[in-house]
Amino acid sequence: MFKEKLKLIPHLPGSYQMKNSDDIIIYVGKAKDLNKRVNSYFNRPHTGKTAKMVSEIADFEYIVASSELEAFLLEFNLIKHYDPKYNILLKDDKSYPYIEYIKTPYPRLQVSRYLNIRKKDKKLLFGPYPNAYAARRIVSLINRLYPLKKCDSMPKKVCLYYHIGECLGYCEKKPDSEKLALMEEEILSFLRGNGDILKNKIIEKMNLYSSNLNFEMALELKKELNYISIVLDKQKMELHDYTNRDVIGYYFNKGHLSIQILFLRNGRMVGGHTDIFPVIGEYQDELDYYIMNFYSRHEIPKEILVPNEVNTNILAEIIKTNLSVPIKGKKKNLLDMASLNAKINLENELEIIEKDEEKTEVANNELKEILGLKKLDRIDLFDNSNLFGNFTVSCMVVFKNGRPAKKEYRKYKISLDKNDDYHTMEEVIYRRYYRALVDKTELPDLIIVDGGINQINACLNILNELNLKVRVCGLRKNDKHRTNDLIDSNGYRIIELDKTSAVFHYLTRMQDEVHRYTISYHRTIRSKGAISSVLDNIEGIGAKRKKELIKTFGSVNKMLSASIEELSEIIPTNVAINLKEYLNTLKSEQKNNK
Repeated sequence: MFKEKLKLIPHLPGSYQMKNSDDIIIYVGKAKDLNKRVNSYFNRPHTGKTAKMVSEIADFEYIVASSELEAFLLEFNLIKHYDPKYNILLKDDKSYPYIEYIKTPYPRLQVSRYLNIRKKDKKLLFGPYPNAYAARRIVSLINRLYPLKKCDSMPKKVCLYYHIGECLGYCEKKPDSEKLALMEEEILSFLRGNGDILKNKIIEKMNLYSSNLNFEMALELKKELNYISIVLDKQKMELHDYTNRDVIGYYFNKGHLSIQILFLRNGRMVGGHTDIFPVIGEYQDELDYYIMNFYSRHEIPKEILVPNEVNTNILAEIIKTNLSVPIKGKKKNLLDMASLNAKINLENELEIIEKDEEKTEVANNELKEILGLKKLDRIDLFDNSNLFGNFTVSCMVVFKNGRPAKKEYRKYKISLDKNDDYHTMEEVIYRRYYRALVDKTELPDLIIVDGGINQINACLNILNELNLKVRVCGLRKNDKHRTNDLIDSNGYRIIELDKTSAVFHYLTRMQDEVHRYTISYHRTIRSKGAISSVLDNIEGIGAKRKKELIKTFGSVNKMLSASIEELSEIIPTNVAINLKEYLNTLKSEQKNNK
């Protein structure tokens, strides 16, 4: 196919990019020796997804790097930029909950989630806790045992918590600094691994309640003591150095890589993270890339235990922490346990994954054949939403090879603020594909709109203006608002769908996804519209301050529960006081009107 070009590739480190017949990058890889790696795709047989990817290669490019580290970083950046369809598709990243201790202006505990944790923020975070219930229950228990600040806002007078001894009355009183320091020391000691601190505190309170004949409260604390004992016993490890570390195990089989990360915090296992995904290139490279990507978004511990296949020198330089490969002893046992979990997870899930992939591929091919398309790699779906002509929005979701490509999703706030589906569709299609032409981004093989001929015509009208030839279909519902048939823009033929077929379930799954995404965005817009109208009534809050308040708090209720100090970080103190008074008055009026 391109034998001469393959011979010219240098024996140097770098990144290579595979392209399809549309000149779109479908895979990015890295290699210590570009010549050997790229040639390996064409001089040996392949199976599974690798074979499918190779069958689509029409051309390739490469960038020579000065070192393996530079090649690694280059690959990482190119994958982020191009999001190639054959690179590993990580599950949607979620933020794990942490228990956060806040020192100033008043000591309090809360469960927090952060997508990016930076060391310079200097937050006192303990976790992560993959079990959010456990994190909330521990925070609730500590709040009962220690007089931390409990109110979200700052009341004018001490409340019930003060009178029952669960708060120091921060709103009126000036707490004793020594008492605060001792309380903080005990709480942080527990969160850092000293379980006896909390157990002894619970027993002390139980005895106090019992001596006062308050057996009901004593029984409640007895249940909490049992829960904490079980949690601590489950989490205890044999490593008593109280170092925060992660343990990464893996298992590779049948073209799929399973990764298990165990989180150890202060000598306790607080949970784990699992991922399973198909691999196109060398699984060792995918493992390195996965680890780098994971720690670009999550807390970096003091030590990470990894298997021998991981390139520790490069990753340690990028992640900036200690990566070690244990050979024997307790750390090796932990690594073996992580790898065993990865193997069990893959063996349990592999059959389901393979069946799901096969079912999706069959449905996608069936839809391609029904419509007579040469290829069907990318589908863009659109849905509109409004409330009696107000807050009109439109959203686009994207499916690539039958899978949601969430990085490609887009939200559009429509300038036409009235109930007009035709012109709404025209506006969003123009904005989406005019931008795609300007930026030279990937175009779809099929566009699906939620509606009938009216919406199809609106879409076609704009595509013709932009001189784009893309097939358009509409998903039409019956009188019971259920998906009934597919309308093809080619001749406006109505394709009746067998409700038991794979292609019907495939289409309804995509339709449900675009509808969910649009409704979620519409609720957000409506909520922000309501906030905006409330803020218009406060003197001293202009467009810029309004935008910052909405961005920071997101809802009227969160502004209401925020303290004057928190509001004053965005707006002047006198304006913050006026805002709080107005919101409290508004809340009282709403209660009276009910």
